[in-house]
Amino acid sequence: MTPVSIRAVAKSYDGITRVLDGINLDIAAGELFFLLGGSGCGKTTLLRLVAGFITPDAGTIRFGERDVTSIPVEKRDLGMVFQNYALWPHLSVAENISFGLEMRGIATAERTRRVDETLDLVELSGFGARRIAELSGGQQQRVALARAIIIKPQVLLLDEPLSNLDARLRQSMRQEIRRICKAAGLTAIYVTHDREEALSTADRIAVMAGGKLVQVGTPREVYERPASTTVATFLGEANLLTAMAHGSGAVACALGVLPAIMPERIMTGAALTVCIRPERLRIAANGPISGTITAQSFLGGSAAWTVRCGEFDLRVDEQAPPPRAIGDVVHLSVAREDVVVLRS
Repeated sequence: MTPVSIRAVAKSYDGITRVLDGINLDIAAGELFFLLGGSGCGKTTLLRLVAGFITPDAGTIRFGERDVTSIPVEKRDLGMVFQNYALWPHLSVAENISFGLEMRGIATAERTRRVDETLDLVELSGFGARRIAELSGGQQQRVALARAIIIKPQVLLLDEPLSNLDARLRQSMRQEIRRICKAAGLTAIYVTHDREEALSTADRIAVMAGGKLVQVGTPREVYERPASTTVATFLGEANLLTAMAHGSGAVACALGVLPAIMPERIMTGAALTVCIRPERLRIAANGPISGTITAQSFLGGSAAWTVRCGEFDLRVDEQAPPPRAIGDVVHLSVAREDVVVLRS
């Protein structure tokens, strides 16, 4: 397993606008690491730099102790899985998977052994003789993954690998990709714009915006403790309120004075933004926040309510909701640890 180190990497395509601006990132050996962000944030450019398809204007990229910044893609010892799979339809499943081994001059017997072993890993045993056109989209994705990992690469790169699958299949393939990467002991870098994909699958996530890393952490860290409004809103529904620091452990906002975990060196009276996730608000008989339901969306096992509190609308998500109606007055509570003070 190989760690990846990215230091002060910058890239511009026109010599003026920086697509990437001073990226510093360490990815641990064996980690499934996600680059997450919207269109134009720089995530695909960063992946292409790691792959060697393009070179940085500044900075270095290392695989373990090896500086690969100027090494061509074919000498970086990479496995790659693309959005469109890039499988050869005229070859069988086994021939597609073994292609990389053939290029490396691996003997036929060894190729056969490793193909069988890899087919078993991706749960396609017995599919070796089939043609690509005979496979479902999920099976084709497994073949693409098998072809990438059979060469035992130092680093596996995945570029939006599930975007061509339907929603149900994407959900099942997320955990399959995680299982396969962990079973193969791979360091993997995975690009996506899908926050659910990243939160459900990653060991860690780098949220990107404007060519910068705006936050790096575990899925739970970036979701529950977003560093900024950008991260908070990108990763899910968020109630954002302007507030003011009210002593060392509370904020004053449109909902009243709420206990909160305050960052260090925040002066009383300082202007703040706080984030409260909708599922962290509780409807309770003795809740200190009162409001009126003005809209509802019943989702079966849960419901999303819009609750007007004074001049402010809150989204409140409730699991196993009892019958409620527009116009009902409800009382809300929120725990101190769920009132998140954002830095920006």
